[in-house]
Amino acid sequence: MKFRKIVILSAVSILISGTAWAQTNQVPQDPINNTLDPQSPFATLYLPQNAPQANDQVGPSEWTHAYGNPQHNAGFPVAHNAPRWIRDGVRWNFPEARAWPLNDNHPYGEKVDGIKEALPVQTQFYGNALGVSVVKGVVYAESDDMFAYAVNAQTGKLIWRSSPVANTLMGNPLVVGKKVYLSAGSVSFNFANVMEYSKHPRQAGRGKDISYNGIFCLDRQDGKLLWSFKTQGDAMPTPAYADHSLFISTGDGNIYRIHSTDGKAIWKTHVGGIANMSSPVVWKNHVYVSMSVIPGLYALNINNGKVLWKGEIPGAVNTGMGDVSPVVDNGIVVMDTVANPKMVDGKPTMETLVRAFNANTGQVLWTNNMGRGPKIPAFKGGVPMIHDGMVYVGSPVTSTYEAMNLHTGKVAWTWHVPNPGPAGAGRGAPTYYENMLYISTGPDIYAIQPKTGQMVHEYHVGGRFGIVNPTIVGGTMYLGNSWDWINAVPVKDVNPQFNANKA
Repeated sequence: MKFRKIVILSAVSILISGTAWAQTNQVPQDPINNTLDPQSPFATLYLPQNAPQANDQVGPSEWTHAYGNPQHNAGFPVAHNAPRWIRDGVRWNFPEARAWPLNDNHPYGEKVDGIKEALPVQTQFYGNALGVSVVKGVVYAESDDMFAYAVNAQTGKLIWRSSPVANTLMGNPLVVGKKVYLSAGSVSFNFANVMEYSKHPRQAGRGKDISYNGIFCLDRQDGKLLWSFKTQGDAMPTPAYADHSLFISTGDGNIYRIHSTDGKAIWKTHVGGIANMSSPVVWKNHVYVSMSVIPGLYALNINNGKVLWKGEIPGAVNTGMGDVSPVVDNGIVVMDTVANPKMVDGKPTMETLVRAFNANTGQVLWTNNMGRGPKIPAFKGGVPMIHDGMVYVGSPVTSTYEAMNLHTGKVAWTWHVPNPGPAGAGRGAPTYYENMLYISTGPDIYAIQPKTGQMVHEYHVGGRFGIVNPTIVGGTMYLGNSWDWINAVPVKDVNPQFNANKA
């Protein structure tokens, strides 16, 4: 386990579209009542002239889960009379605060950590760990550069930029009504956390005493901070939204339901373990949450937080089940994890296991072994996606994707990622859109035949995609990049067979 020294910068939230406000009840100030500097690099920047016009406010009307929905499939067709730009697709690259050149193949810390470790470190502390959310013509992104962004989906121009807290933002922004919800939490442990883990792993927590963790609610129009719900453990996972509530899991083993209007707690359930990057998912009257250290998939009653059942994957190790977000559809929950470590030829290896559970009872329906491969750094699982009775999931341990029958687990095909790189490939969920499967991994995007697993085309973007699923709206694909960029790519560039007129 590595120890990293973290320098925390103070954050402020100010609007600089002519007037500045000082949030005296939320932001530390010295002296009291001193107006905060509107030119501060952490001031909230609002450029209303870059917001989309009414006719260009196309795409999903809200974003309620990580990866778009409980099925993790972020593909959204638009109407035939939608603006031409969204149907044909647009191309732009938006540089975020710490943008690293997309054509530079070497991550920032390569000379210090080596490329294998530097690649995931850049995802964890530098750029976008997850993909982006697109709602009504605006692209929303969270970055480890401590900023959240709202960008015009057509032009790639900044609408607002906000840094509500001095911590990494590793989630997928939720957008509901007039609000945007962010999750803040570092991947780090301090020395006290490590010592606690060595003695009492069930009581240890990630992110405790590292920085200011929690959920931060912003005004959707201008990025102004409205309220925050602070947690002791990290709140890296993206919340899930349902019934006017947010469902949250944290690095100290807690699960919360809070009001989406004001952030007040409704219930709290302690299950133990560490949430890592596993985002909750809501289906009917259940919320599903996965934890590591004490590995388990929990189904809770959304009304009172009572644990209804706990599912396990034998042999699960490391961050395993606490990294991967469960996916649910048609009464079945699917989860994967790294498991069964073993030394092979003097080198550590792991397996990737995928398991399906009955969503109501927790009964195990099937288990699939995706194979054994070298132990890789950081996020070790692949985020599953479900479409039309098939599960599509990657494994960075083997750098492959597989298609499995949702009901039986039977494998239809296996696709090997070309040139996966030293850190492995296959972390992000695929996106099914107009009879094609799209995968973003490494510096590239791939179009894959969903029935056969045959690669149709490859498109090079540069940088690196972490746990990123392509978000497709009409004829444009939007992505977050570990090199701290937001990318917009026409779907037809990734898939030459794509016909915008038929989408």
